[in-house]
Order: sequence, then C-alpha cells, then structure tokens
Amino acid sequence: GGDHTITYPILQALAAKHGPVGLVHVDAHTDTGDTALGQRIYHGSPFRRSVEEGLLDCGRVVQIGIRGSSYEPDPHKYGREQGFRVVPAEECWMKSLEPLMREVRAQMGERPIYISFDIDGLDPAYAPGTGTPEIAGLTPAQALEIIRGCKGLNIVGCDLVEVAPMYDVSGNTALLGANLLFEMLCVLPGVKTL
Repeated sequence: GGDHTITYPILQALAAKHGPVGLVHVDAHTDTGDTALGQRIYHGSPFRRSVEEGLLDCGRVVQIGIRGSSYEPDPHKYGREQGFRVVPAEECWMKSLEPLMREVRAQMGERPIYISFDIDGLDPAYAPGTGTPEIAGLTPAQALEIIRGCKGLNIVGCDLVEVAPMYDVSGNTALLGANLLFEMLCVLPGVKTL
C-alpha cells in the first residue's frame, strides 16, 4: 500500500461487514495522533479515527515494535487508555517473538482480525526505504514470527504500508515488503501450506 492512511477506509469497510475487528499492528509509531497541520486524516491518525468510529475491538488491538521520536511525552498513553496492548521495540530486542505471538493468538480468539504492517516497524538497516525510519527496530526474522504467529486466526484482511521507492536505493525494502505480503497471504484462513 501507500501511506498508513489507507488502513482507515479498509477498516471502515471491514467493520461494516464484520463489526469491530481486532488488530495486529506492527509499526515504529502508534498512528493514534489527532491532527497534523490542521488535518484530522493523515498517516499518523488512522487508528485514532478508527477508535472514534468504533471500527476496532480495542481489547483485541496489539501494537508491536513501537519506538522512536514523538510529539508527546507519552506516545502510548492514548492506546493504553483505549485498551490496546502496546509492545515497545525494546521488549522485542534480542529474542524470539513466538512467546508473544502465543499470547496474541489467545487474546485475538476466534473473532475477525486485521493485520496492518508498516515497513518502518523493521529496523532501517533492513528496510531503509520509508519516510519515517526509526533506529533499533525489529528484524526480518521477527517480522516472520509475527506474521506466521497469526496463522489460525480469523484474518479478514491485511496490508503492508509505507514502502517509499525513492528512498529504497538498493531495492531491499521493496523485496522485504513483497516477501512479507506473501507471508501474509500464506496465513489467511483456508490457505494450504506445506
């Protein structure tokens, strides 16, 4: 996809069909901002707008890899107040995320969920081609653990956003993004894998 704004109308459509959905959100940023340059809809606000419209089942929202700069002293406050589970990047450093994903699967249950993956959730050493890189992010192996850890959940949609080709001089970000999308397709309900 393009920037993270695209997730907002997708969630509107999914909620119209399924009711509020759970969310597995991988990102460096919470994307729960209110306004930027006077605009309420921008790439840093899709999940605040989604909460306001009742599109998310807030007790089944997990944000993984959050880190970096912020316009607020406590950038996780809004999400926590809504009932989101916020997993900062430092809680992921140097370890497997399989135990985390077991907890996430239990939290999500059998009801519909959406996966939203911002490429800047990964460390820019692996994915430099994005507009808002933040150091000390997730590894590609951890990204696979998150996505593969969603297998068996009632996934009703997914996206991968914020790949910026003009900053992706090596092409590695696009390659990584394409592979992560393939992995998401492989964990959709009913897909048979070897």
